[in-house]
Amino acid sequence: MKITYSSDTINSFGGINFADKIIREASIYDTIDQTLGIRGVKAQYSYSDLFRSYLMLVLCGGECAEDITEHLRSELNQLTGFQACSADTLLRLQKELATEKETMVSAAGVTHEFNINTKLNDLMVQLLVQTGQLSPAVDGYIFDYDNQVIPTGKYDAKRSYKHVDGYFPGIASIGNYPVYIENRNGNSSVKFKQDETLTRAYAGLNLAGIRVKHSRMDCGSFDKSVVPVVEANSEFFYIRAQRCANLFSLVSAIPRWETVEIGFKEYELATLEYAPFGQAKVYRYVVSRERKADLQGDLFTGDAFAYRAIMTNNWEMTNLEVVLFYNDRGESERLFDEMNNDFLWKKMPFSFLQENTVFLILMAICRNLFHLLTEFISQRLSFIKPTFRLKKFIFRFMVVPAKWIMRGRQRILKLFSAKKYHLLLE
Repeated sequence: MKITYSSDTINSFGGINFADKIIREASIYDTIDQTLGIRGVKAQYSYSDLFRSYLMLVLCGGECAEDITEHLRSELNQLTGFQACSADTLLRLQKELATEKETMVSAAGVTHEFNINTKLNDLMVQLLVQTGQLSPAVDGYIFDYDNQVIPTGKYDAKRSYKHVDGYFPGIASIGNYPVYIENRNGNSSVKFKQDETLTRAYAGLNLAGIRVKHSRMDCGSFDKSVVPVVEANSEFFYIRAQRCANLFSLVSAIPRWETVEIGFKEYELATLEYAPFGQAKVYRYVVSRERKADLQGDLFTGDAFAYRAIMTNNWEMTNLEVVLFYNDRGESERLFDEMNNDFLWKKMPFSFLQENTVFLILMAICRNLFHLLTEFISQRLSFIKPTFRLKKFIFRFMVVPAKWIMRGRQRILKLFSAKKYHLLLE
């Protein structure tokens, strides 16, 4: 095998020029600077440079800030009017955006650490509205909330219920877009102060004019302090109910069950009315049961069924519609998978909770902008689909050899590809 060398500067990720142009023309960077403020007259880099750097970093397959310094500086420097930040600058900018950590002690004497970054969360929603991914004109959105343990060995991370050290952020999403993120340490219970977390999440949406029609949550939100908040901020709610003896004494007395098939499995459904938490207000409980494969008897009912119940204030849907609608919240699990693996949540750069909160929200915004790109590009280029994950998008779109050349006193991007990238400019 013979080889030859060339000193021509040809970049591997030519697609970065188109991605950056789309984001820049949507005035995203201007909005970031207007919302977060100007750093100072002598500051060389702005906060928009932070977001721009991280978005382009992940679009080129980078996994940490140091990848810019070590591997991708020349790729980012091909962008018009942009000089790539160093890794130290990127980390320093994030520290500037951090807010104070809040420490609270529960009645049981457990110390809980929270971090609330209202400004970045408001920016996240504002950008979704600006790009049209969310709209105040929509009659009502579906709001999902969940907490996720992110295992990490950071200095202040504490032991979680999953027996690993980590953080336990609460994430609210609409249409699979993150709209609110509040970080808490791993030892915190999902129910501790969740009513206050949800109040802040709904308030941020109301501020942007986003209306919530349906709210869906798992049994971690089945709490007497949470239900009134959810009910006050959405027309309908659906919360997985926890098992209790009083409820299942009513379940055992249900005379007739409706047999349905869900995902190739046979279930039996029924509705009953029940007032939870020892209070007077009655809600609808949609109960489903599935026969156990081992035929082992249930502790509460004594029969060989596995029972689940969904508490709701929606009396219009059928039993099957309620169950299927609630099960659709599995989209949030896919969101966590995408954030952890594509957008670096499992590789947080800092040692402290409050600084890592900035990183979590920063990458969530980058993820929302990535979906803006795939939606926009897929409408013009047939080889890109809006459902592409990051890795496939990099291989199909970002990786194209390119070189800036001068011709007729014009700066022209020369692509070494037969793909019709020029359609993005029309």
